[in-house]
Amino acid sequence: MIAEVISIGTELLLGDIVNTNAQYIARRLKDLGIFVYYQTVVGDNEKRLMDAFEIAFKRSDIVITTGGLGPTQDDLSKEVAAKYFNKNLILDEETLRSVEEYFSRRKLPLTEGIKKQALIIEGAKALKNDYGTAPGIYFEKNGKVLIMMPGPPKEMIPLFENRVVPILLRYTDNILMSKVLRIAGIGESFVEDRIKDLIEDQTNPTIAPYVKDGEVTLRITAKAKDEREAIELIEPLVKEINERLEGYVYGEGDTSLEEVLGNLLLKHNLKIAVAESCTGGMITSRLVNFPGISASLVEGLVTYSNESKMKRLNVSEETLKSFGAVSKECAIEMARGAALTSNSDIGISSTGIAGPLGGTEQKPVGLVYLGLYFNGKEKYKELRLSGDRQRIRLLTTNLALLWLINEIGSWERGE
Repeated sequence: MIAEVISIGTELLLGDIVNTNAQYIARRLKDLGIFVYYQTVVGDNEKRLMDAFEIAFKRSDIVITTGGLGPTQDDLSKEVAAKYFNKNLILDEETLRSVEEYFSRRKLPLTEGIKKQALIIEGAKALKNDYGTAPGIYFEKNGKVLIMMPGPPKEMIPLFENRVVPILLRYTDNILMSKVLRIAGIGESFVEDRIKDLIEDQTNPTIAPYVKDGEVTLRITAKAKDEREAIELIEPLVKEINERLEGYVYGEGDTSLEEVLGNLLLKHNLKIAVAESCTGGMITSRLVNFPGISASLVEGLVTYSNESKMKRLNVSEETLKSFGAVSKECAIEMARGAALTSNSDIGISSTGIAGPLGGTEQKPVGLVYLGLYFNGKEKYKELRLSGDRQRIRLLTTNLALLWLINEIGSWERGE
């Protein structure tokens, strides 16, 4: 099969953004045994986009587009595609319900432009977008295949992997199997540095990194004649990556830090209490995402002021005077106080400077301390984080959850 990638968006032509979508799609099509002979970039112009479709379908079997599926007037991709195939645009009820629920949850007005995203080409299949409101589209006519995807990479990449790849496998002789590794506590560049040679030497299986919400996901994908052969190809690479990223890979598949931690807490019948300052309840909130955590989570406390730390957690006034609220000493006393005053096995705490104000030369913005009390033993972690206030709080939360996973794992193994 010969494929062509059409990237749609005036911002691409003007060089305002780099066309990483075409690079990603071309690499993944190569993995699937589908040849990319042509790539086209076209602006948000109806006539030029129609010309691009005319040329592409004359010389290619599969045409994959990105961009132009949004709610604004210059989002013309599916309108032009429908016109090219002499089809109408029809309302996809399931997509409309999904869009309505999305905006209802956020208490946002649902405009006609937003509703437009629920229109698809007559006879096509809507491809659910898990990270946005504009669905992808799959359409086939007279042996020609059209796949349309949204432009933002954070939407396009997971939609391609989860929805488009299974479709494309129909046009190849092999099966494709993937295993997903979930990584926290380390940035994408550090992950790639540790497995750089594996990425550079990849043929089959392939490694596809994806970044979201302060975490890194690695999708290891093998092409094989059957499931058994695919597993034999994947497992040695997974083992090697786990060894190189020990302490950072926290799970596999469709999971989260809070789910992995929640299961560990329930498995060992451990009670936990959380004392938060700079994270302002984010650690507790993430734990509460996990159904059944009420059997383990005793309480979550936001002790923002020094008075609250002293009164509720028994942090000593001397500690605060001598070392300050942002210190390892304070973090440890907060964790101890959370555990002992709630009769919990575990106390975890956070205290730091999330910014943008409050930093000094000695204690800059991004300095955070985590404290841990676990069955009478006390520890702390010093973090030096960067980014805006929200990112520092998010990374602190992720690192706190990951630390607990690793500490409980070590305790479980008797280390």
